[in-house]
Amino acid sequence: MSAQESARRESARVLVTDAQDRVLLLRFWVDPRDPGSGHGWATPGGGIEPGESPARAAARELREETGLSVAPDALGRPVAETAGHADLGWAAGYFRDVFFHLRVRAHRVDVTGQEEHERTYHAGHRWWPLPDLATTADTVYPLGLAALLTTLVTGRTPAEPVRLPWHH
Repeated sequence: MSAQESARRESARVLVTDAQDRVLLLRFWVDPRDPGSGHGWATPGGGIEPGESPARAAARELREETGLSVAPDALGRPVAETAGHADLGWAAGYFRDVFFHLRVRAHRVDVTGQEEHERTYHAGHRWWPLPDLATTADTVYPLGLAALLTTLVTGRTPAEPVRLPWHH
């Protein structure tokens, strides 16, 4: 990103892993009006609101999308990021995602707090075992997630956020 270019959208996302070393991913429709257009999987999270820190946004989005409430400080510091240009239909430009890691024993997902537009795209959720994630043919965002999680579930946190490949 050049000095003159600003992000079209900054997002904060959470890599939630459980005691069985599975990661929580939300399934989304590519085009909710046409389920035949396919689906993908993404981590919980979303846009950072003006004046909101990335950790506060990640905690807010986690609660809205999954029903899991945590204090922003519980997320620690970012473990990964990805950024690049995209035209997503609803927005085009430069996008940046920052990722936090949260380890939980277990969590029963509750999507009743999702906003209307989130419910439109939501197509389910799954706790993914890492071997399944590493070998799936499904579209999963961010790219490089399985390798990153293999490190994180061992308790090793990178000194600096890992730069993941952009997905568009």
